[in-house]
Amino acid sequence: MSESLKEWRPRPRPERKALEGRTVRLEPLSAAKHGDGLYEASSVSDAGGRFAWLPDYPPETRAAFQPWLDKVEASEDPLFFAVIDKASGKVAGRQTLMRIDAANGVIEIGNIYWGPLISRKPQATEAQFLFTKYAFDELGYRRYEWKCNNRNEPSKRAAERFGFKFEGIFRQHLVVKGENRDTAWYSIIDKEWPALRRAYEAWLDPANFDGEGRQKRRLEDFRAEFGA
Repeated sequence: MSESLKEWRPRPRPERKALEGRTVRLEPLSAAKHGDGLYEASSVSDAGGRFAWLPDYPPETRAAFQPWLDKVEASEDPLFFAVIDKASGKVAGRQTLMRIDAANGVIEIGNIYWGPLISRKPQATEAQFLFTKYAFDELGYRRYEWKCNNRNEPSKRAAERFGFKFEGIFRQHLVVKGENRDTAWYSIIDKEWPALRRAYEAWLDPANFDGEGRQKRRLEDFRAEFGA
């Protein structure tokens, strides 16, 4: 017998509010406040590779970047957040809450661009953690999704490291940048979150890093310890 949800009620939509972590802060994206910093973070020498799997392209000039900034600032879904590296105070990337289904309690993280200041570093993991925590602990959603092009191996590895469970492939799902996209689907559900949250908190604890910022134990190790 399936779980009874007779008492289920639609959940609130995410708000435009800052989400505070130890190493990063997520702020609702503002063209005026974050535009210059996000342009700088997105205009790096390897930007072409970093944007390869995103629906948009690296900005060519600051002026050409402005219409995109204005568009995404006004968007309700996807809801864009700037990722602020707290150590430097710089805008280090952006990410969104998207495909927001408040009636069923389903939400997705997407449009992720983590620049070189934070990519493959604890800040990126914490940026993802803050969204997951917000979705489950504050909004009370039941399902949190990650989707990517099935050919995007780094994104698939990241999803698995972050504790998302692979669910399958939607073949010929989208046309992106003139190419077919078969979409790999991943999710975390509410029942899985308590153990996974413990793993994230243990991994992000400053005691898990040495004086040079190197991890002592992997997130995967803590996930195994806590059954996540």
